[in-house]
Amino acid sequence: MSGLEQKDKNDFLIEKIKERPVNKRKLIRRTIITAAMAVIFGLIACFTFLVLEPVISNWLYPEEEPQPIVFPEDQEEMSPEEMLSDNMQAQNQEESRQETEVVLEEEQIESILSQIQLDKEDYRQLYTAMSEFVSQLNESMVTVTGVTSNIDWFNNVQESQNQSFGVIIANNGRELLVLADNTPISDAQELSMEFYNGVQVKAQVKQKDSFTNLAVLSVSLNDLPQENKEDLIKVAVLGSSNAKNIVGTPVIAMGSPMGISNSVGYGMITAVNSQLFAVDRNYKLLFTDISGSRNGGGVLFNLQGQVIGIITSEKAGSDMTNVIGAYGITELKKVIEKMSNGESVAYLGVSGVDVTQEAHEELGVPYGAYVREVDMDSPAMLAGIQQGDVIVAIDDRTIVNFGEYSTVLLQMEAGDQVNIQIMRQAQNEYREMNFSIVLGTAE
Repeated sequence: MSGLEQKDKNDFLIEKIKERPVNKRKLIRRTIITAAMAVIFGLIACFTFLVLEPVISNWLYPEEEPQPIVFPEDQEEMSPEEMLSDNMQAQNQEESRQETEVVLEEEQIESILSQIQLDKEDYRQLYTAMSEFVSQLNESMVTVTGVTSNIDWFNNVQESQNQSFGVIIANNGRELLVLADNTPISDAQELSMEFYNGVQVKAQVKQKDSFTNLAVLSVSLNDLPQENKEDLIKVAVLGSSNAKNIVGTPVIAMGSPMGISNSVGYGMITAVNSQLFAVDRNYKLLFTDISGSRNGGGVLFNLQGQVIGIITSEKAGSDMTNVIGAYGITELKKVIEKMSNGESVAYLGVSGVDVTQEAHEELGVPYGAYVREVDMDSPAMLAGIQQGDVIVAIDDRTIVNFGEYSTVLLQMEAGDQVNIQIMRQAQNEYREMNFSIVLGTAE
């Protein structure tokens, strides 16, 4: 068989393979779909990571909850029995002392006093000791700087800085808490805190009080340098401004009492204004013989190193413009405690006084919290409480004076619904009325 015949027989077995033409439109569509799915998968993965990462981190490395801050209450005044017992003991000691007492003649007393001579060295030692004491107290003080940025007409960024002075009041295990005057830094966009040794860290406002213009600032313990963290945590002790003999107590004003940073003043408490009327609570003002600036700030320490007052510009009269005054720390403790725990202060919206015994006996006014004024648009006003009403109970808790009203209200939270029982005068007699009120937030 010839080769030509063989070729003819095998022609039907020959297959020619051709490449399929590329569908560009279909290829582009698949590419876009693949890219979109990759983006969607990436977004889902990022979202899942952001949601689950804190949960997994807390599960693997649980973070301790901050410890609640509780400031001890002032010790109660002694009961009559205790006072009688102490008086009898003191009397016995006095009688025993008089038995062995040596009576000195006036000439002998003058002779002894004449031997006591004070010179400039004694004064130097005295002020040196006070300066060293101030240095110790200064370890609990911080300088807070608030930075505010503005853009002028020419789109130039201008920064302004204001300073406030605070005192370290607590350590909750996660944060260092500082009480400071919020007025100079109220509009700040960024806060920094400087300790006594120059260390600076970022700070933030934890809570603030609108009436006193005080704020509690927080600093994360993780932001403090590890090498000297313990040196920075110098918590000041909140003392008492409720002592009967507080007038005449030596005090030290620190912060900026003279209107100048880190200024210091020595003196004593010369007067106490027992009531500074405020919304839902009253405060005590302490006045000193220290001359300072009208815009001064800071704290008052006693010679035991305890904070007994927060310097304020509130004055009792126009003739005391240069005298440094301070809020008594006792009346502030509960408010500071709530701010330190990040809790809002409940707001009802009344200012008032105690019902005196004379008003009760002569005018028949029932004991309770007498309403002097009602805040405009407050929960109290919207519910119908009026000037002249007497609050006698809150949620079945009897109220006998305005101080007790403030204490009960501070134990409640904003948003709580409470039943307020009042007595209102009508036709020469007081009649009971009840109001159901949702407490607001003090802003």
